[in-house]
Amino acid sequence: MRRAATTSTPVPAVRAVLGATDTRAAYEVQRRNVAHLVAAGDRVVGRKIGLTSTAVQRQLGVNEPDFGTLLDSMRVPDGGTVDRRRLLQPKVEAEIAFELAAPITEVPDDPARLVPLIRTARPAIEIVDSRIERWDITIVDTIADNASSGLFVLGDGLLPVDPPALAGVAMRMRRNGVQVSTGRGADCLGSPLLSLHWLATTMAALGDPLQAGDIVLSGALGPMCAVEPGDTFAATVGDTDVSVSFSEGTPS
Repeated sequence: MRRAATTSTPVPAVRAVLGATDTRAAYEVQRRNVAHLVAAGDRVVGRKIGLTSTAVQRQLGVNEPDFGTLLDSMRVPDGGTVDRRRLLQPKVEAEIAFELAAPITEVPDDPARLVPLIRTARPAIEIVDSRIERWDITIVDTIADNASSGLFVLGDGLLPVDPPALAGVAMRMRRNGVQVSTGRGADCLGSPLLSLHWLATTMAALGDPLQAGDIVLSGALGPMCAVEPGDTFAATVGDTDVSVSFSEGTPS
């Protein structure tokens, strides 16, 4: 994975090495690679949730999401331009991002009781990427690859932190002005709040609970879209907007 990132050359799938169903080993690979980046000066700023679509879960033969780690170096400003050479096989999806106001050390049974622990909900674009050749991934491959994390963009607008509103919020994403993806909050594991509840429960069980200030990308609200050099993507989530562009360059 590190070689793929530093040489801009995807590598073969790792499931043959780790085992086709060994998610524990895959998360350990993720943990070690994140620790390597932090030791080099990066900083953990939150988590991302992947596989929140039941269709994608069926495709990969799993029945729950996965998670990855967000690093400070992954941030892109709203309306910013990404150097295409930073990425290997990028795709874009629109999401809701939460910023936490307090740690979630004890997870309530009712997801609605998480609302007071959320500082903000914002529109987000996640730029997923795969270090695995041709996106030939299973659950083990994507977990080991930090849940296929790439970069992320947070919009400035604020969404209501309200359970019905989060489940019902509409999303539409445009590529160069043409609509390419639509969805609703309910398309993300039933609601972005349910997705956050899953992550909080999982992290607390691992002894690594979510902390105040953490950013959580709650999962895609609709289908992802492949990126071509020169593309601009704009997403509208509820009444809020977020956008990102890509330079003409390709990986060297």
